[in-house]
Amino acid sequence: MAYLKIYKDNFLHNLSLAAAKTASMEKVAIVLKDNAYGHGLELIAPLTAHAGIKHAVVRNEKEALKIKDLFATILLLNPAARLLPPHLHQSANSMEQLRILPKGSSVELKVDTGMHRNGLQPAQIDEALALIEQKGLRLKGIFTHYRSADILSSEHFWQKQNFAAIKNKYARTGVRFHSANSAALFRDGDFDEDIARVGIAAYGYIDYEPGLEKPPLQPVMQLWAKKIATSNLQKGQRIGYGGIFAAPRECTVSTYDAGYADGVFRSNPGDPITLANGEKVLGKVSMDSLSAYGNSEELCIFDDASVLAKHFNTISYEILVSMKEGCERIVV
Repeated sequence: MAYLKIYKDNFLHNLSLAAAKTASMEKVAIVLKDNAYGHGLELIAPLTAHAGIKHAVVRNEKEALKIKDLFATILLLNPAARLLPPHLHQSANSMEQLRILPKGSSVELKVDTGMHRNGLQPAQIDEALALIEQKGLRLKGIFTHYRSADILSSEHFWQKQNFAAIKNKYARTGVRFHSANSAALFRDGDFDEDIARVGIAAYGYIDYEPGLEKPPLQPVMQLWAKKIATSNLQKGQRIGYGGIFAAPRECTVSTYDAGYADGVFRSNPGDPITLANGEKVLGKVSMDSLSAYGNSEELCIFDDASVLAKHFNTISYEILVSMKEGCERIVV
């Protein structure tokens, strides 16, 4: 079965770049949602904690409980609606979510400053604070999310101004304020918030538009496959389903144990994937295998998710989170 190499030094390098921007490793909140962007939650979380990071962000209660002993605070982006340990902060994205949280819950208010995906409207914050006091909840933070930090436009700064007004108005609450994702952290000048939520950058990527300078991040993940079999093909013999690839000459071809069941996108027949060694996948990707020239015992499918992302007209995030949990992950 295909397996993933996770490069520890690259991961720590990326964290150090984030910490240099925040001026403290303790102001970096690692985003570990969706199996740590495909890298393995229970593998990445201890590496992060050992590096000195105190805060984490996850998708839900299931993820939070797996790593609850490793961090001082963990923010759940989707609230559990039941009482959790006090260092597990539940995000309230609406008044309805706030109403279902039980007494004693630690809560962080998400505010919509312009993304219009979810979050309280700024005009609802006073009502939310009153409800928090009434229900006996513990307000721990107020945050927002940017829609255009990776785009060369003024929209990012418009949203920042909206959140700055909220920070100024509610500074008296004494809670933590945060808005910076990876793109915002590395795009902006001075960092002036309590934490930055570092996700994709920790894993080696920022998908900025041209014109925005990327930091020297290093990809953390590589996808590898092991050889199943080797064949010596004659000119004209065809490979795989539909026989769309015909050997142009006598050649040696091997089959490797990586396919779309492992997260390798199938690709269009006329536009094969380019492997890490520069060669093309031969024929169609199967559920559990693919073919390539040569007879190496192992084959690197990709060492830079952005290359595959460009091929499929998507972003590196989608390539990374497509890696199946069943794939073995090995720290290098």
